[in-house]
Amino acid sequence: MNTDEQKHIITDTAKIREDCIRLSAPGDKTGARVCVVNHEMEQAFSFMRDIPYSVTFFGSARLPKDHPDYQRAKRIAYRIAKETKHVIVTGGGPGIMQAGNEGATEAGGKSLGFTIQLPHEQTTNPYVTQSLPFYFFFSRKVTMAYGAEAYIYFPGGFGTMDELFEILTLVQTHKIQKIPIILVGKKFWEPLHEFIQQTLYQEYNVISKIDMDLYTITDDEDLIIDIVKNAPLRDDN
Repeated sequence: MNTDEQKHIITDTAKIREDCIRLSAPGDKTGARVCVVNHEMEQAFSFMRDIPYSVTFFGSARLPKDHPDYQRAKRIAYRIAKETKHVIVTGGGPGIMQAGNEGATEAGGKSLGFTIQLPHEQTTNPYVTQSLPFYFFFSRKVTMAYGAEAYIYFPGGFGTMDELFEILTLVQTHKIQKIPIILVGKKFWEPLHEFIQQTLYQEYNVISKIDMDLYTITDDEDLIIDIVKNAPLRDDN
């Protein structure tokens, strides 16, 4: 798919910031920031309101197309788009994000990308059918977490870990309802589970035993598809 054919909801985040600065009182940087955040959040929630079923993919932006986890993410996204009603949502960039968008697009499904403006420009991958650019990381992260019926995590770095533990915390504290959190790749995720079990739970007792039931670690792609198919429609208040 040619990038020019992608449907972008916002085309210029810099213009939004300029407008917010202009409309705010002189020197009121806080007011300008709040203006941008309000615009991003209102637009994002309005956009997601029209998508009843979605699955959000997380994972490293650094994995190349020939990496086994890239290919696995692409296969899973393809099957979800082909076998369910769910839209695939990613951060719109390269690596695992591109793999998720590519699989969904090849299956003829919707493939959304919530991109972020960075000092070194992040290119929106060519498989996104609709994109929503953000200036602030936190408003983008809220949007990616909002309303999904399942979250699928592939191997990744600090950003992936940040996104994982935020969702786990929101479910643990009942800020959002319990929904499937799937960690794909036992080789990558089981050492983290051992740390959670042995250090956080057994040694320091800073989590409860049931907290380890909030996520599923698996290599079974059929199981992942079954979990997504059986995931209830989100109904957070």
